[in-house]
Parts: sequence; C-alpha cells; structure tokens
Amino acid sequence: MSNALSIPEEDFELAERAKMIAEQNDRFRMTWGADFTIAGQIVMTQAVAALSPAWIARMMQAIQHFDEFTEDNDPYGDHCFGAVEITIGDETKTIWFKIDLYDWNLEYGAEDPTDLEKTKRVMTVLFPSDY
Repeated sequence: MSNALSIPEEDFELAERAKMIAEQNDRFRMTWGADFTIAGQIVMTQAVAALSPAWIARMMQAIQHFDEFTEDNDPYGDHCFGAVEITIGDETKTIWFKIDLYDWNLEYGAEDPTDLEKTKRVMTVLFPSDY
C-alpha cells in the first residue's frame, strides 16, 4: 500500500488547463493587450472611463502589476478577476478587472480557452458599484 497522495487524472488535467489559462490571462493583462499573440480587447465602464488621466494611468499600472491571486478571489486558478485599490492624494478607489474568454467572433464562450487561435479575451475594468 502506498502512502503517496494521488491526484485523479481529471483533476490534474483541469489544474494544468487552469494554469495555462492563467499564464495567458497574465500576459494579456500585464501587457495591457499589447502582446498581440493573445487576441483581445480592454473595455471600461463609463464611470471608469470618466476618470482623469492620472487615475487611468495609476489604474492601468495597478492592474498590470496585480499578483495577489488567492483561493478567495481566484477559486479556479485562472487569474480572470482581481481588485486593486488606488490612492491619489487623500482619495482611494477600488477597481475590479474581469477577463472573459470568447470565441473568435465574440459571440459565445470560448470552446477551448487555451487555444489562442480560437479565443479572444475581453478584460472589463469597472467599479464594484458598476457590477
């Protein structure tokens, strides 16, 4: 009898898939969509888009450098959501980002989110109150 822990094959495959999606999501997010090997677009709610250039710059930087993924905010391990707090002067704002994975025509969810030839990402940037 072996004392070694064994992971069911299905769980291992799901974990590997989540890891691959997380790496792709991180590259997309960290380059703010400028890594053209990962197709997608970034959209903001009207409230976020109405922020001053200083807030927008800080927001972009905070989202690009976000690395505080936990079991609570990333239960699937795919790095598709995060929340950042930004302070300028004495004002602090919380901003969320959410990455969704679509088919190439942005009509349906991606059939195989790991396939960069068939998947487009959409990162939505919003205030919690916009949700």
